[in-house]
Amino acid sequence: MDLNTFIDHTLLTPTATEKDIQTLCEEAVSFKFYAVCVNTCYVKFAKEQLAGSEVKVAATVGFPLGASSSKAKITEAEEAVKAGADEIDMVINLGYAKDGHWEKVKNEIAAIKKAIGDSVLKVIIETCYLSEHEIRKACETAMEANADFVKTSTGFGSRGASFDDVKIMKEVVGEKLKIKASGGIRDAGTAKKYIELGVSRIGTSSGKKIVSEA
Repeated sequence: MDLNTFIDHTLLTPTATEKDIQTLCEEAVSFKFYAVCVNTCYVKFAKEQLAGSEVKVAATVGFPLGASSSKAKITEAEEAVKAGADEIDMVINLGYAKDGHWEKVKNEIAAIKKAIGDSVLKVIIETCYLSEHEIRKACETAMEANADFVKTSTGFGSRGASFDDVKIMKEVVGEKLKIKASGGIRDAGTAKKYIELGVSRIGTSSGKKIVSEA
């Protein structure tokens, strides 16, 4: 199992500098990670750093709260793709989800997917704040909205991914959507367990450690 090919090498801290992003990209190229995941302000810079490599750029949208207006999220996604993002990791509106306004959640996801065209859309459902029923409903909604992935967490919530979350998500999406686990994945054993459960991508800032252990 080549763990490096599953990893989105991630740096989303509010204090990340250009030098930090440059280092992130250099590490991603060196370890042949699948992608780097950055805030949208650094998409163009990251794309320039990765020129000539196969490493993709993933950008976060509506991050980390998911509470931006739909129009703001759509614009952020469009701008990220124009700047060179290959993939968008968007956060759903969790307030809408808790209120049961699933049609609003679906419409927002669908609008962002339409705006970014063939670019990959990962939908962050932030499982730490959702009941099992809500996790299932969020996954169903992402499928209905033509997303490409469902993703467990931002890494900024009360906790990150859990095996139980991923089992529930896999039950719902099967092979129709891919799953990205993120938040708190810091060692090779944990990463492998998620992959065995059916995860296609791991979001982590511990990619170097994970690959070195493996």
